[in-house]
Amino acid sequence: MTETVKGPASYFPSIEKKYGRPIAEWKGLIRSSPLTKHMELVAWLKAEHGMGHGHANALVAHTLAEDSGR
Repeated sequence: MTETVKGPASYFPSIEKKYGRPIAEWKGLIRSSPLTKHMELVAWLKAEHGMGHGHANALVAHTLAEDSGR
């Protein structure tokens, strides 16, 4: 039986489909940005890449959580 994906990662299939880039590429863009604060990054994804708030928030939250665990 397949485990259901929960949390920010549950948005990843629709993000890839809607915006045409793999999640790894989005995470790379977030990590290469000079911005560091969550809401600054969300606003940047929305303004520069036309991303919706929920998708941008999920990507930023997941990326920052990964980075804080390293």
